[in-house]
Amino acid sequence: MDVGKRGDHTAMTEAAIRPRRSVLFMPGSNARALEKAKTIDADVLVFDLEDAVAPDEKENARTLVADAMSSGDYGDRELVVRINAVGTDWWRDDLAAVGPHHPKAIILPKMEATDTLERVSDELVWHASDHDAEFWVMLETPRGFLRAEDIAQSHDRLTTFVVGTNDLVKDLRARHVPGREPVLGALSQSILVARAYGLSVLDGVYSNFKDAKGFAAECEQARNMGFDGKTLIHPGQVKAANDAFSPSDAELEQANRMIDAFEAAQADGKGVAVLDGRMIEELHLAEARRLVAMAHLLAAR
Repeated sequence: MDVGKRGDHTAMTEAAIRPRRSVLFMPGSNARALEKAKTIDADVLVFDLEDAVAPDEKENARTLVADAMSSGDYGDRELVVRINAVGTDWWRDDLAAVGPHHPKAIILPKMEATDTLERVSDELVWHASDHDAEFWVMLETPRGFLRAEDIAQSHDRLTTFVVGTNDLVKDLRARHVPGREPVLGALSQSILVARAYGLSVLDGVYSNFKDAKGFAAECEQARNMGFDGKTLIHPGQVKAANDAFSPSDAELEQANRMIDAFEAAQADGKGVAVLDGRMIEELHLAEARRLVAMAHLLAAR
């Protein structure tokens, strides 16, 4: 991938350019899976203590996940933990186990109440007084989507929405269909709210991990809609997600040409540039610069 000559992203936030193309959920109780994850090229690994772990395996999962996070064996991948929902019998013990190991983020499932993040933050302080974990929340119920804007403003550590389409389809009594027509409104709303409040937003999982063609189509749809990446349930989905959400060579070439044209126009004292018959203004350059900056981060790996 030719990233061009630019890579200065000092004016951009980490959230805007940090690649989160592939966000792989790993069952916290599966020691073999946690070991394999050390070699998987996902941008983010989510150690799951919730749905993927049976009730009688919760304690074992916490131990395995804590050991994994403290091992230092996962390179520059972001390590995130999904805890059990606030109100269950397990969420406090989850935080006690993982808080001292400073995960990049804590994922809160089935987010609906605006006071939930404050409760989680207060609990974390008991176990890691210097905790700096981000909060990611899962929008996966009708009430959660309807309250998305209030949730987005509920805590200053909230950085990311994670869409949970499987639960939403179930609650709507809808059907899983190609193109996801029954939930397109909810998907669009999650992106609108995320962008309005400066959050990242990740698309839901594609459950049929053997359907490579269907998965690729859904990744393309998600990228076209504006999602930052895709949550995954199988390592075999990582490459396709990385490919779909990476800037293409053509996109980078066009981005660099736009930046060159605008900078040349500025040097001539002009406020706009013309490229291929299209007027280029400062507002058009934000995405071009973001793509170039992200490409430099990927190349640096």
